[in-house]
Amino acid sequence: MNTEILALKERWAQLKEENPRLRIRNAAAELNASEMELLATTLGETATLLRPEMVAILSEIESLGKVMALTRNDECVHERKGIYSNPDFSNPHAGLFVNPDIDLRIFLSHWKYVFAVVEETGNIVRKSLQFFGKDGEAIHKIYLTSISNADAFDALVAKYKADVQEFNDKTEPYIQNLDERLDEEVDVEAFRQEWESLKDTHNFFSLLKKYNVTRTQALRLAPSEFYAKQISKDSIITLLEQASAEKTPIMVFVGNRGNIQIHTGEVNKTMWHQNWYNVLDPDFNMHLDMDKVAQTWVVRKPTEDGIVTAIEVFNEMGEIIVQFFGKRKPGIPELETWRSIVAQLN
Repeated sequence: MNTEILALKERWAQLKEENPRLRIRNAAAELNASEMELLATTLGETATLLRPEMVAILSEIESLGKVMALTRNDECVHERKGIYSNPDFSNPHAGLFVNPDIDLRIFLSHWKYVFAVVEETGNIVRKSLQFFGKDGEAIHKIYLTSISNADAFDALVAKYKADVQEFNDKTEPYIQNLDERLDEEVDVEAFRQEWESLKDTHNFFSLLKKYNVTRTQALRLAPSEFYAKQISKDSIITLLEQASAEKTPIMVFVGNRGNIQIHTGEVNKTMWHQNWYNVLDPDFNMHLDMDKVAQTWVVRKPTEDGIVTAIEVFNEMGEIIVQFFGKRKPGIPELETWRSIVAQLN
């Protein structure tokens, strides 16, 4: 272990003494390090470095049985229990797991490192696989549950364990350009016409690229308030509480640059904890930091199945935090119960 890593390990140990309940992500922020750099200080103790054979590893997760998938960004955490069935890595740019429970869109070019972690707290042992990007930020984590196959986990770790259990790589920050073009530089009329002519919600991203506009700029330049309308962030609470009360199944998308994780189904138990608003159901948890919500929009896009309505939530940088839809599938119009919930939001 080099002196730099050793020094970080000592600083983290001191911080844990001062605040034993501090989570690793928050500790990393306090120590001006990445979460992965902190985790790497535990190699040979609680962490094992695996070879970064992402497709092979992900394709074997099904053998672990029912696990908990975790994907997050700075403002929102999405946790979903299920089985990693039906992996599809036929597209080199985007891998898929499409299941009622584990539903992921994986952008593999951002997945660089993977660790197995075994943590003991009292009598509880938590086993997980943790995937990171080049910047050392977590992209995705997979936690074993009480009914997972722990032997299959151990076998997977043994199979993919890196020959050298040392980590000396330097993390590389992502350089983001969030500058917007001036509105007057955009062909707004053509942009609006194309929006009104959309046939598939997935084509919206291509529209943003074609006109070189940010997502929040696009919403400002929408054809009319019918297509994009800014609402209060309290509407998120109203939305989730109404969906819970009416048993309306919804879709919750949370992602980062490497992964998008989707829950489809009802939400039931909702509650506040400090500044976080939470969904706490047996197989789905969501934790949203309401203090970091800067903009909330109702967004409507035409498709061959009729209008699709989303609630899109952004941070102060204009980055998307979470999206909510009514439960839907291609070929089936969106739920009228979802539309009526959205119609009440302002």
